[in-house]
Amino acid sequence: MDRKVGFVIMGGGLADVIACSSSICSIENGVLRYRGYTIEDIAANATFEEVIYLLWYGRLPNRIELKALKQDLFENAALPKKIFDLLHLYAPWGNAMAKLRTCISFLTHFDDEVMDHSFAADHRKATRVMARMATIVAAIDRMRNNKTPIDPSSIRPDSLAEMFLWLLNGEKPNAIAVNALDKCLILHAEHELNASTFAARVTVSTMSDIYSGLVSAIGTLKGPLHGNANEQVARMLEEIGDISRVESYINAKIEKKEKIMGFGHRVYKDGDPRAKYLQQLSKDLADWRDDPRWYNISVKIEKMVTERINIKPNVDFYSASIYTYLGIPRDLFTLIFAISRTSGWLAHILEQHEDNKLIRPRAKYTGKLSEEWAPIEER
Repeated sequence: MDRKVGFVIMGGGLADVIACSSSICSIENGVLRYRGYTIEDIAANATFEEVIYLLWYGRLPNRIELKALKQDLFENAALPKKIFDLLHLYAPWGNAMAKLRTCISFLTHFDDEVMDHSFAADHRKATRVMARMATIVAAIDRMRNNKTPIDPSSIRPDSLAEMFLWLLNGEKPNAIAVNALDKCLILHAEHELNASTFAARVTVSTMSDIYSGLVSAIGTLKGPLHGNANEQVARMLEEIGDISRVESYINAKIEKKEKIMGFGHRVYKDGDPRAKYLQQLSKDLADWRDDPRWYNISVKIEKMVTERINIKPNVDFYSASIYTYLGIPRDLFTLIFAISRTSGWLAHILEQHEDNKLIRPRAKYTGKLSEEWAPIEER
């Protein structure tokens, strides 16, 4: 049910303000659901492609529908050649999120349906851009390392997770790595009205195009308070370096009242329900790599922080060690988040277009009143 807030300020950062109605995702009493399915059920049973279909169409696909979606995604994964020309303009050390944002904006010029907001056209555009996100991220990394981007049509992956790792590294990935990335994509796919999702909905509520909505979302995700916490966790793990240094490092952070990245969440009071699945994935990859260091450090950090200040890990904490084990460069971590969350962003964009109302909130004025104008000679 909609709730009118009026002119009451209900908390900093719009905390507890209901801005719209949505049937896509719910977070109630610490339980995360996609279209009514608990994240526990989804994490145990779904593939990322099934989650995409569920988020976009409101139900799980049958075998024929799932096969058709996967075929459409793979057939639309190739990029216009001009995208590679654009990436050549960037310095190799240029910000990866900025490159992704610009590439998505540039895709607008290669879509004849860009301003067609019909149901069918919106879903066709959603499929095209969803397919190309992974291709763009892989191309960003390969080109900055003087490697030729791989044509998606030259490989035969079974999933978007496999396609991305294949395009990134140039070889068919191990099934353990594919499964881990697929689960990460599922767990990061959607999270109600977070900052980037809200930005996307605000943009398309003006009847702007899907690509503009995604550019707004990516620009919002780029901010360090929203998207790159897992990158900061990886940096923390590197700074610690060895399990023998965890105690002194975390104690120093706590004594100085410094934020420990990867812990706490505004909407979860008793821990992020996604974290336990990511912890298990981190362990699986540590065993696969025969390198328990990052996993063991992470477990000890979690134990100390939970016991000392009673704050539990969020979705970013163990994803840092997972991506490290997968060999993904640290500055691509937030881009992996973007690949996954594009499925949720697009679900909200599609929902916004179905029954659109311009999102135009008000602000409570706190400035001066009754100022008198003074001529410039008297100022």
